[in-house]
Amino acid sequence: MRPKGFYIWMGAAGSILLLFSFVTIFNMIFTQFLDPMGLLGAITDSSVLASIWLTIYASILATLIAVVSGTPLAYILARKEFPGKRLVESLVDLPLIVPHTVAGIALLMVFGSHGLIGQFSPVRFVDALPGIVVAMLFVSSPFFINSAREGFQSVDPRLEWVARTLGADPWTAFLRVSLPLASRHILVGAIMSWARGISEFGAVIVIAYYPMIAPTLIWDRFLTTGLKASAPISVLLILICMTIFVSLRILARGDQS
Repeated sequence: MRPKGFYIWMGAAGSILLLFSFVTIFNMIFTQFLDPMGLLGAITDSSVLASIWLTIYASILATLIAVVSGTPLAYILARKEFPGKRLVESLVDLPLIVPHTVAGIALLMVFGSHGLIGQFSPVRFVDALPGIVVAMLFVSSPFFINSAREGFQSVDPRLEWVARTLGADPWTAFLRVSLPLASRHILVGAIMSWARGISEFGAVIVIAYYPMIAPTLIWDRFLTTGLKASAPISVLLILICMTIFVSLRILARGDQS
């Protein structure tokens, strides 16, 4: 088979999954635009706007925590071999396979009022913003750590060694050489982590049903009022997040060039 034919077959096979995602999302948005009053009602509903803002804000906080503590971890995993490294890597990826309601229960047993940390902490986690943040952080941190680790692995260690021979200490070599060269992967990881936090529902609803983030509000409206009330909020959230997400991905691609 010629290369052109090969890529045509590969593209056709891959387009099935792409079409599946596109039709699902586009149909929802298109159907809602046929009934614009529902979307207009969602836009003018203060509780809807507050829940969407809370979702974005909480996910930003979770992403910042992931970046601050996950970047050093990603660097160590990329650069060093040590006993138990495979266990650490498994722990990093564990939130990806744990059912999210299970994650919520596990977090509740740690941060709840009678939990391992919650019973001593002056910070309230149950039905509060900190609870939302830790739930989002738990499910989204692997996306950042794995992306940042790939970024540091792509940086030639010899560049750090050259900086060290020129008098730079480890911190200076990290900040001046490794971090800038891995910055695109770090940015992409932060974007994916932020997006994953926004989409979280199962873990959040267990530890912090209130204040309602957007996925919780959508679920609540779906149960109490039905599809007609929940669909406009879903479309509004998709449009807002899609705009921000695409803009950030374009920014990340621009940094690469």
